[in-house]
Amino acid sequence: MKFALCNEVFQEMSIKDGLSKIAEIGYQGVEIAPFTLKDNPLEINEEDAARCLEAANSAGIEIVGLHWLMAKSEGLHLTSSDQGMRDATCEYLQKLAKLTGQMGGSIMVLGSPQQRNLECGTVYEDAFSRAVEIIREVSELAGEFGVTLAMEPLSPVETSFLSSCAEARRFISAVNHPACRMHLDMKAMAHEPAGTIATIYEHRWEFSHFHANDVNHRGPGQGPTDLIAVARTLQEINYKGWVSVEPFDYHPSPEDCARISLENLKASFG
Repeated sequence: MKFALCNEVFQEMSIKDGLSKIAEIGYQGVEIAPFTLKDNPLEINEEDAARCLEAANSAGIEIVGLHWLMAKSEGLHLTSSDQGMRDATCEYLQKLAKLTGQMGGSIMVLGSPQQRNLECGTVYEDAFSRAVEIIREVSELAGEFGVTLAMEPLSPVETSFLSSCAEARRFISAVNHPACRMHLDMKAMAHEPAGTIATIYEHRWEFSHFHANDVNHRGPGQGPTDLIAVARTLQEINYKGWVSVEPFDYHPSPEDCARISLENLKASFG
């Protein structure tokens, strides 16, 4: 199994130093959050992508792709009734698809709950149709660059849109493009009625990327989720993609959290 770390764990470092640290700890890959390249993610450009790729090559680590795509941005929203805002969102995500390809990445994880939550008074199916239109356009371009747009179902605690794997499945089916797939996240799956293990089995043909974290927002193995059972299940279904560590609580410190998470993953996967 290939293990990666989401780079915002070391967001206080420069990109070069952060990627070097991630490689030093022992990760094979890294996921990039756009806001770690520019304070305003909307300003990210080809020079930033080249700088990031150079840092990854220097560290000897692979760029898996991007995540937290719209975090810390303004004027973007996936389900808004404002056509101008939806157009800006589509254009931004298309730009990220190009930059992901430039960096040699193949995955864009679309979580960004704040930028997809239903606006007050919005009919869910209207929001659904608007989002499908945007993601279909983005997927068409992403596919040309060998990039998969991985839709992340989150829990109802985090978002009011695509708040279950079943709903994400319906959404992906409506988009109907091979570059639009599902993403699974351990923290979010803890809220699935079927439970984490059954959810992985049920969607084994649909997901293309996997985030390892725990329901307590710490790294894998630092919470109540049975990481050994998760690892065994991913092996049983012959999952060949990346397992990326995405903690939110960097306990006891960013570097310790990254090290402990990788140690737990290696021990669980054997």
